[in-house]
Amino acid sequence: MTTPTPPLSTALRTLREDFGISGNEAAKRAGLSQSKVSRAERGAFAPSPEDVAALCRVYKAPATVRKELMQMAQDLKEASHSARMTLQRGGWWMQERIGKIERTAERIREFSPSIVVGLVQTPDYIRALFGDSLPEEDLERTVQARLLRQDILTSGRTIDIVMAEGALRWCMGSPAVMAGQLAHLIDISQAGHVRLGIIPSTTPATVPALHPFAIYDSRAVLVGTINATALITDAQNLRDYEDYWTEIQDLITWGDDARAQLERIRSDFLQGA
Repeated sequence: MTTPTPPLSTALRTLREDFGISGNEAAKRAGLSQSKVSRAERGAFAPSPEDVAALCRVYKAPATVRKELMQMAQDLKEASHSARMTLQRGGWWMQERIGKIERTAERIREFSPSIVVGLVQTPDYIRALFGDSLPEEDLERTVQARLLRQDILTSGRTIDIVMAEGALRWCMGSPAVMAGQLAHLIDISQAGHVRLGIIPSTTPATVPALHPFAIYDSRAVLVGTINATALITDAQNLRDYEDYWTEIQDLITWGDDARAQLERIRSDFLQGA
C-alpha cells in the first residue's frame, strides 16, 4: 500500500519544521514575504511553482520532493477548460487533473444544487451522466479516473459535501440508478469520513442556488458550468465563494436529519424502479 501524498500546505510546513527554521527565516532565505510563507502553510494562498522551488532549495529538499511539490503548485494555477475541449481529450484527463488539485488540499468543501458531487458518485451514475458524450473506451477510462479520485475520502482530510435536494431528485439514468446512488450516499454519511449535508427543497432561503463549486483550503475554487470548468485563485473571487458558503450554512441539514432525507428520496425512487 502506497503512502498518501500530503497536502501541499502540510508538505511545506513539514519541510520547514524538519529543517529547523522559523517561517520568518525561511521567507528571508527564499526571498519571499513572511506572510506568503505563512499563508501557503495554512492553505490560504496558492504559491507559484517558483515560490515552492525557492522554499525547497532553502530546506534542501530532495529533487524528487521538489519536483512533486512544484507540480502540485502548477496544478493549482488558475485556468479554464471548455467542456468541448474536455470531451475531445476523452474526459478522463480532467478527472486526473481535478484529482491532483484535491490531493493538494487539507480541507475540501463542495456544493452542488443540480448534480451529485463527483467524489460521491457511483459507477452507474457516472456512466449515465456522461451518456453518449464519450466513446465506450473513453467512457470507461473516465469512470475509473473519477472513481480513483474517491480514494481521498478516507485520507483523513476534512471534507464537507453539500447538495440541494433537487440534485438528488434529478433522475439521472433511471430510478434504479438513483436508488443505488442514494444508498451509496447513506453509506458514506454513516462511515464518518465525510460530512454530508442536504438542503431540503422546502427550506426557506435568501440566497439563490449557484452553480456547482469546490473550495480547496482557502486557496482555490473549482467552478463547473455547461460550457467550461474553471480553477480560480484570485483572492477577491475566492472570498465571494467563501462568503456564499457561510451564507448557506443555516440552510443545511447534517447527520441523522440528512440521512432521513436521503432515505425518503431513495424510497421514492424505489417505488418507481
